[in-house]
Amino acid sequence: MSPVIVPIVLAGGQGTRLWPMSRAARPKQFLPLTGATSLFQQTLQRAADARYQPAIVITNSEYRFIVGEQAAEIGIKTAAVLLEPVARNTAIAIAAAAAYVARNFGPDSILHVLPSDHKVITDDGYWLAIDQAAKAASAGQLVTFGIQPTHPETGFGYIRSDAQIGGGARPVAAFTEKPDAARAAEMLQEGGYLWNSGMFMLGAGQFLSEAERLAPETYRAAEDSVAAARADLDFIRLDESSFSQAPNISVDYAIFERTERAAVVAVDFAWSDLGSWDAVWKNSDRDAAQNVTQGAVTLAEVTNSLVITDHPHVAVNGLDDIAVIATNDAVFVGRLSEAQKVGDIVKRLRNNDETHALTEIHRTAYRPWGGYTSVLNGDRFQVKRLFVKPGKKLSLQKHHHRAEHWIVVRGTAEVTLDGTITTLTENQSIYLPLGCEHRLANPGRIELELIEVQTGSYLGEDDIIRIEDEFGRA
Repeated sequence: MSPVIVPIVLAGGQGTRLWPMSRAARPKQFLPLTGATSLFQQTLQRAADARYQPAIVITNSEYRFIVGEQAAEIGIKTAAVLLEPVARNTAIAIAAAAAYVARNFGPDSILHVLPSDHKVITDDGYWLAIDQAAKAASAGQLVTFGIQPTHPETGFGYIRSDAQIGGGARPVAAFTEKPDAARAAEMLQEGGYLWNSGMFMLGAGQFLSEAERLAPETYRAAEDSVAAARADLDFIRLDESSFSQAPNISVDYAIFERTERAAVVAVDFAWSDLGSWDAVWKNSDRDAAQNVTQGAVTLAEVTNSLVITDHPHVAVNGLDDIAVIATNDAVFVGRLSEAQKVGDIVKRLRNNDETHALTEIHRTAYRPWGGYTSVLNGDRFQVKRLFVKPGKKLSLQKHHHRAEHWIVVRGTAEVTLDGTITTLTENQSIYLPLGCEHRLANPGRIELELIEVQTGSYLGEDDIIRIEDEFGRA
């Protein structure tokens, strides 16, 4: 009888190496970097194979609606979405998932842990590796997947083992941290080293036993946070007081580098963690001049470059080995071959009060009902473009410090104002005075688009008193 395999999709990371596209409020796993769907959606599709039970997603509470929306967009229903109340790295995330699976599917279930920000091509070699890893996990081994190195990479950790492609799981001799360029070249020359992919195959009960022995604080935090978890709409909120007791440590440090049960399956399928803009370039279709472009781009005498824009038209002339990433509020320009240095720039931006927000949020913010784009900010006024999905509605709310004007640009708006409902169509508007109870809904079949003009003494997003909300935020 084949073991029950439950995919565990890790979707809580806040990676910044793909700034300015990736930011804390919408990180890279939710962006369509190499195709029409996001990396998170591609991971869910990969986990929809007949080998698996429906996936369990573990993510940051702030991303819960993005997770739900993106899963619905591709028609995949998850078994559960576990919400991390605080950020605590991969050890507690995987342990909490294992505790949840052990309770709901049994301790003999197998977890296939999948980061949601990797690009993977699923060929025959991929599925052979999955089957081999599942067999080893059923026998009590904690299995990681080691990627056959193709160049001396400094951005990955390495695994030393005698594992061979297609040869099944073999013991791990040693884990090696990210090396410098010279050491990476030496390891490639020596052979016997694999890239540590961050993907795992684990028996739920076996992993929890090792966690209890090797990382008791993590184990107890996982068990307690799951035991005291509560349902919230379509999500499961892990208990914050228990979860926050876990150390901020990766599963590699907490378990894999200390357990005697660590094994590795060597693989050579196409894989990238898309951890930098040059990785995006390598994993995208390139033109005859070895350029990759997305959005409104014009190139002249440009080679070996990546140019992406989601808003302004970008024109580049006479350059080689360049990365240009343009959003509507920030632009990054640098050597494509030095793209790993983006993280250093993000640290500088984050430590400056004037630029901190550029690392956290986009000018366009997404909400479960749609979202808004900041158009213009001034002294005591602000202009936004609101977009509301068909059938969705905002919370019934009021503001203490601002009034609002809504002008319908497209679609049909249903506006509740102090208990009175008014229907507006294109080119119609309504005034919402300070302190009124109001709500916006889209009763139509097309997206509703409005221009919102806010005026008042304080215009922060925290000046919202929610009275009723279908998304549990009241």
